[in-house]
Amino acid sequence: RMVWLAGRPSPALEAAADHLRELGADARTVSFDALAPERHEEVLGKVFAEGDIDLVLLAFGVLGDQARAEEEPLAAVRVAQTNYTGAVCAGLVCAKELRAQGHGSLVVLSSVAGERARRANFVYGSSKAGLDAFAQGLGDALHGTGVHVLVVRPGFVRTKMTSGLKEAPLAADPEAVAEAVETGLRQRAEIVWVPGALRAVMAVLRHVPRGVFRRLPV
Repeated sequence: RMVWLAGRPSPALEAAADHLRELGADARTVSFDALAPERHEEVLGKVFAEGDIDLVLLAFGVLGDQARAEEEPLAAVRVAQTNYTGAVCAGLVCAKELRAQGHGSLVVLSSVAGERARRANFVYGSSKAGLDAFAQGLGDALHGTGVHVLVVRPGFVRTKMTSGLKEAPLAADPEAVAEAVETGLRQRAEIVWVPGALRAVMAVLRHVPRGVFRRLPV
């Protein structure tokens, strides 16, 4: 089982690869930066040149600092470029390669934050909203090609990115997200929510009048 880890060179990347090797995988790393879209085709193309890829997991992003983004617009731009622009470029490169080989799945980590941007993190939420819409459209474009696109919408997940933040209701562990992804792939689902109860919650919040929504403690 060959696994490619594409990310910025770091001890953490190498440690992740070592962990996969301990589990029996043939893990390899490749230098990838979401903020360098001009190199995505070259970098990811080399991975696909090594052989067919069954699954691509597009799971990178930054939360950013909302207060800083409002004071320093370039900080907001960095969030948007990482979460949206970088993902669009990488997603299209991978989609092109998957379509050429005629099979495979592309899993895109979106967020419930993109369902309706909140005052507390609307920069991040707007970037995820764009990513979510892009991934859904990409799935439609690839329909019938043998390539499957799965959009994953987790809520608050206990990870390094959320460390130190106040935990939101219906919080989940990374393992729960992994299990939902696996189930979604097996069922050839197009969208999965983690946890599933968030689907009903967001169905309600999506239709709450704006004047009421902005006063909710969410």
